Amino acid sequence: HYLPVPGKDAHELLDFLEELKLRQRVNGRWIYDERHLCHSPQERLFLKGSWQEGLLPVNGVGRDTLQQYQQFATLVSQASRFARWPLPAYKAAGQPHIEHLKQITFGAYLSQNGLTDRYLRWYLNYCCLDDYGAGLGTVSAWAGLHYFASRHGFTAPRVDAMDTPEPEEREGVLTWPEGNGWLTNRLAVPLQARLQTGWVVTRIATTRQGVEVDAFNVATQRSERWQANQCIVAVPIFVAAKVIENPSDFVQQAALSVRYAPWLVANVYIKASLQDQPGAAPSWDNVIHTTTGDETNGVSLGYVNAQHQSLNSVPGPTVLTHYRALGDVNRGRQRLLDLPWTHWRDVVLADLAQAHPDIREKATRIEVTRYGHAMAIPTPRAGGSTSDRGHGGLRQGRLRFAHSDWAGYSVFEEAFTLGHEAAQA
Repeated sequence: HYLPVPGKDAHELLDFLEELKLRQRVNGRWIYDERHLCHSPQERLFLKGSWQEGLLPVNGVGRDTLQQYQQFATLVSQASRFARWPLPAYKAAGQPHIEHLKQITFGAYLSQNGLTDRYLRWYLNYCCLDDYGAGLGTVSAWAGLHYFASRHGFTAPRVDAMDTPEPEEREGVLTWPEGNGWLTNRLAVPLQARLQTGWVVTRIATTRQGVEVDAFNVATQRSERWQANQCIVAVPIFVAAKVIENPSDFVQQAALSVRYAPWLVANVYIKASLQDQPGAAPSWDNVIHTTTGDETNGVSLGYVNAQHQSLNSVPGPTVLTHYRALGDVNRGRQRLLDLPWTHWRDVVLADLAQAHPDIREKATRIEVTRYGHAMAIPTPRAGGSTSDRGHGGLRQGRLRFAHSDWAGYSVFEEAFTLGHEAAQA
């Protein structure tokens, strides 16, 4: 739904943002168009019956919790000095001194360092779910640290004279009412008539003369065969392994190594502004704290207000985009498929009603979308990961591969750079 302001390692993406005039140099400094930066307030958390600024729990937490926040901040700072944590992640390949972090879960790493506080672990679990679709008991320690060390770090809350912790400051993010669809649409504009949509690829085959692609035209209900000298295969790895005729061992093994997180996304149409609980003002990202995870329905990651970027100062009808990650749910993909949309409607409304008791009377429509393979989960693995393979393995004969799956990290920075590299190869 957003793009964090990229770091210097993502220079391909930075060039693209400059093309779109989202980023320009003014008086020797890079400046982003404030119309597209997320407006304040950016984030809030519903905790103990009221809203607080920021997502790291601070209201009502004790000294022991604040101390563990500081301890984790120190670990992130040390990790940042000890190794590179760039986005795209492949630019950090060849750092054997941090390989051990890819062998254990983030939860195990925290336990090894004595970090057991429930508020800290809730927050870190939320962060993992948000970026990876699964919690700290599933993702690798490398991924858990990368979330912070590659971007904004982790700043422990400061305590003022009144003993009230201040919320963590976050980096700027670019966002739009339609989310990253805004970026996708602008990538498509130069292609014009060359962009062919509404096709289902059923076969990709390498021949002596080039590449054959069999595709089914949904509009005409007919299959066609396309021919080219080369082909960029920019689909999830498990799809590539199915549609490529006689896929190589490299592709087959990569497909077997990737675990995917199912997600549910619900767009809730609201006819009028909602009743709110006391505390921080309505924000772009609104998260409801839960004491335990839902082993059957996944974990709620809160909702984004689609009208937050609007300059209209009067609250009114809007769309709330609610997210649920099911990467840790037993047979979560099958459960997502089997249960009717009404089940998920009720789960979503019950979650939102904790903070907005009038949600049911003001919701006019709910659109539920189920993503069975929403994102690749960077799990611990003994033999390395797709991100370790570098770009040498992303070209085989006449086929070039591009998808965020190859990074094991399903974010826009990875997808964009891998696509760019495939086109340049």
